[in-house]
Amino acid sequence: MFLDQVNLTVKGGKGGDGAMLFRHEKYVPRGGPEGGDGGKGGDVVFIADTNLDTLSNFANRKVFSAEDGEKGGSNRSHGRGGVNLVLKVPIGTVVHDLKSGKKIADLVERGQEYVIAHGGRGGYGNAHFTSSIRQTPDFAELGERGKELKIKLELKLVADIGLIGYPNAGKSTLISVISNARPKIANYPFTTLVPNLGIAKIKNEELIVADIPGLIEGAHEGKGLGHEFLRHIERTRLLIHLVDGTQEEVGKFYRAIREELVLHSKALARRPEIAVISKSDAFDFKQEKKFIAELKKAGAKKIFVISAVAHRGTEELLLEALKMVKKIKARTQSKVVSEITGEEEFKVFLPGEVNEEKDKTSTRNWALKKSRGSWLLTGLRLEQIVEMSDLANPSARARVHDIFGKVGVMKELKKQGAN
Repeated sequence: MFLDQVNLTVKGGKGGDGAMLFRHEKYVPRGGPEGGDGGKGGDVVFIADTNLDTLSNFANRKVFSAEDGEKGGSNRSHGRGGVNLVLKVPIGTVVHDLKSGKKIADLVERGQEYVIAHGGRGGYGNAHFTSSIRQTPDFAELGERGKELKIKLELKLVADIGLIGYPNAGKSTLISVISNARPKIANYPFTTLVPNLGIAKIKNEELIVADIPGLIEGAHEGKGLGHEFLRHIERTRLLIHLVDGTQEEVGKFYRAIREELVLHSKALARRPEIAVISKSDAFDFKQEKKFIAELKKAGAKKIFVISAVAHRGTEELLLEALKMVKKIKARTQSKVVSEITGEEEFKVFLPGEVNEEKDKTSTRNWALKKSRGSWLLTGLRLEQIVEMSDLANPSARARVHDIFGKVGVMKELKKQGAN
């Protein structure tokens, strides 16, 4: 089953609770605290895999959780960390935050990894809190909850060449001739219901070719199948636009598809293109000249005439495609072309989560806001401390109060009129 969009919930593992234990041995009258720290929760990690070309692995399961960390033990022993949950996705998978729609990550390279949901920190055991003035701490931290996120995965195939054109233009036949792909081929519209990926070999080099289901006029508005798969040509470096040579008015069909590209994305319409008149075994040289003239008038610049069935002109087409793809790769190097702006941008997106993790190490970043007679205190590190404190324990509450005093929260509360 081909699946190119799916909504999921991912959860990092909860950190293990710290242990509150004291050493009790017959000949050690002052054993002291010995509770160990809890283990960190596992992360949820995406990794791009070349062996996948669909998101169907996520069809029957919607929640993915990493393993929780283990509790701390006696003798200051550290709890075992939770195992990371590694989820393999196809190259070209884009991760969006489902609530905001913000792009979180873009996995476009083989083996590229991204931690989508960090596991929670393990709680400190009571042995961690010993000091000259607190020699027998009778509290320990709880484990932090792992990050939970609702996300949308969207697959945009990454290919060197995207085959586009009306249904029955000969795309499936061409990809079956030039690559290892074996698509379903029949003489009726919309034979291809899902994109087909194939690897074409020419001059000891490989080109990844994507056969995109037939576009028709109005595809950008949801007509036909093209609307569902237009996103899959946004990542292709080169477009090969096939026009059926057995149809009259090839220029009209060519212009119609070009218009759909413009309406979907102006940047996509500027992508390098080769126009191809297919099925040359069905028309003569006189018609060929007429068709070429029509395509030139319609705006096509580079035109080839082929017959995939008769293997006529396909090698020359591949050689030209290889030459163009090499030039495009040399120009963009480690960058991809944005389908939104048409500008080059780096492949790896750095989300706010990276800064968020750093902010959790500082108690200086906080804010206090008064609202209707109460105060709201925000600050990632302070919120983490409260979450990981057992507030039913008076000693743990006293520690939170002490920290708030040291960072200036209590002083600011008094300043703002709190009792």
